[in-house]
Amino acid sequence: MTDGSWTIFISIAVTFLFMLGVPVFLVIGYWVIGMSLVLGLPLINTGAALADVFTDGFALLAMPLFILTGDLINRSGIARRLSDFAYSLLGWLRGGLAMASLGACGLFAAISGSNSATTATIGSMLHPEMVKGGYDERFSAATAAAGGTVGIIIPPSIIFIVYGFLLNLPISELFVAGIIPGAMMVGAMMLVAFIICTMNGWGHLIRLEMARVFKTGVGAWLGFFAIGLVLWGIYTGKFSPTEAAGVTVGFCIIVGFLSLPVYAMMGRPSEDRDFRERSISEYLVVKGFGPLELPSITMRSAQITGILAPLIAVSVVMQQILSVLGAQEIIGEFVRGMGGYYAVLFTSMAIVFVAGMVLESLPVTIILAPILAPIAHSVGVEPVQFGVIFLVGASIGFITPPYGLNLYVASGVTGVPYFRLLRYTVPYLVALLSVWIIVALVPVLSTILIPNG
Repeated sequence: MTDGSWTIFISIAVTFLFMLGVPVFLVIGYWVIGMSLVLGLPLINTGAALADVFTDGFALLAMPLFILTGDLINRSGIARRLSDFAYSLLGWLRGGLAMASLGACGLFAAISGSNSATTATIGSMLHPEMVKGGYDERFSAATAAAGGTVGIIIPPSIIFIVYGFLLNLPISELFVAGIIPGAMMVGAMMLVAFIICTMNGWGHLIRLEMARVFKTGVGAWLGFFAIGLVLWGIYTGKFSPTEAAGVTVGFCIIVGFLSLPVYAMMGRPSEDRDFRERSISEYLVVKGFGPLELPSITMRSAQITGILAPLIAVSVVMQQILSVLGAQEIIGEFVRGMGGYYAVLFTSMAIVFVAGMVLESLPVTIILAPILAPIAHSVGVEPVQFGVIFLVGASIGFITPPYGLNLYVASGVTGVPYFRLLRYTVPYLVALLSVWIIVALVPVLSTILIPNG
């Protein structure tokens, strides 16, 4: 067999494995090893490349730290306080709890930087409340899945860190550039939730009471402080994204340890009591966690990191092999052949969208970003703006079948079968695609907050 025949055979074989449910890391790894043997590349080069990703990638250290941050704020009770605050603001509208779920996703994303963590946390907390409040369980689960898409757009973002690392762009600028597009995504999904719930008469309304808003706002002060700490530090240049991740983890650990004894002294007040029965002091303190719980929290974060980090490493090697095969040149010539600015831009977006239907955002970013970004820059697309466009498209893939990672996560935490979510995913998908096109056509939305941008 010729090298071309072997390449086709190996690619078909690993595609079949992917369809059988083999983890993406193993699928890519098998392809990398097979193609290395076909091309006569020493396997020691693969090992060296894998090691270089972790020894030279200082920016990637932020990834496990932000994952740990998400688990810490969930266990401490900060995430619940953020969702309570969102509900106090929006619960008087039809579909208020659904919109509050989306708002809570945005607030949680502003600390955790992870789409799956956002979907799992908010879905597990608010899905039962939505079903109890008269919402369709399929719509409730789809809302959690859609809300999780902003987890990689609203800063801090794990995938922005990876993108900046690959393209040698300032991660702090990428973070700031994602603020307005992320807020637009949340706003568009809230509008969809309001329309659907109004049409179906879903949701129990609560009165808009300033006392409730004030108390829940006070209760969410630790979450707001954590968000402000990250954004202030990165925006002002006081510390890098990696340092910001370390500072946030330290803050969350201190809060968790100090809150637990105070919460116990207060008799562990119930989080489910009516706000009128709870004092301001009860809202000021979250339940926290003890030192003995920290190993289990860290282990859970390590498990997620253990899935993502090898995938990044093996995808980098895959990118190198694709370069040897000339795939970058083929894709590059195809995109360049489309013509000028808008043709290249929308062709790139179409490629990202199709890739996101079958792959997770991480391999999509690692494989396609180094190919498409230079081409987009050559026709006049600002690099940071293209990074936002690329990753908004990658985030939409989280709710795009057949892969749709967030759909699987939402199905897992809510118990609603995967295929039953799809009906109510479509309106959210349309809203996100609309925002994506607007962000692509209006560059200032991505660059206006960047200092000297």
